[in-house]
Amino acid sequence: MAHDTYENFAERYDLFFDKFDRHDPERRAFFRKLFTENQVLNALDCACGTGRDLHLFHSLGCEVYGSDISEAMLARAQKNLSEHGLNLPLQKVDYRELPKHYDMGFDAVVCLSTSLAEMPNEVDVLRALRSMGRVLRKGGILVLTQMTTDKQWEKKPRFITAVNNRDFSRVFVIDYIKKGARYNILDIFHSDDNLDFKVWSINYDRILLKDDIDRLLKAAGFRIINYYGSYEFEPYSKEKSDMLIIVATM
Repeated sequence: MAHDTYENFAERYDLFFDKFDRHDPERRAFFRKLFTENQVLNALDCACGTGRDLHLFHSLGCEVYGSDISEAMLARAQKNLSEHGLNLPLQKVDYRELPKHYDMGFDAVVCLSTSLAEMPNEVDVLRALRSMGRVLRKGGILVLTQMTTDKQWEKKPRFITAVNNRDFSRVFVIDYIKKGARYNILDIFHSDDNLDFKVWSINYDRILLKDDIDRLLKAAGFRIINYYGSYEFEPYSKEKSDMLIIVATM
């Protein structure tokens, strides 16, 4: 059995967010507008992690399905959703093999938070994108997001503060290795009753930038591809954008 990369991180993953049910208003507005304009009534989050986006999409009135390859993240998602009175269908699925598990055409498939970068090479990325496309209905949308951008890759910052509040800080310490990167996540607990730190790391063998993703999406059969640099639908800029959002249609 393959090792679960998130086994020792799933319980701390949600420390990225203030509260599980307090969604960023701009992010919520983005998906509400996107889903309304594209008539999205059902959606598959194929790298659902701890279920935060399942909760968001359900709150927008969608029929929601979640899958992930990590049992630890799915267990955390189940716990999170249960705490909010939700019982949504979750499956352990490799998103390179979605058609083996889903025989319906989804209005939207989402793969968020740099999840594609976990693929070992472009062959597997292409396989994943084709898999996602095959479970979309005609005219359905694929939504991808990542925080690693052309701007970051050009400047290669070593330290990025992801969270910093009164009791907890999370810092990315990044080692850039040829075309990939190793993200070391340092969690520092500094409350009055908890002084501690924990470290977790993940390797991205190949960082995919905008032009890489564009080429691979077109090879997978996607023809209408829009790139945004924020949840306010501003166009993506290689020089300025701190995030990359892709919306693609076959």
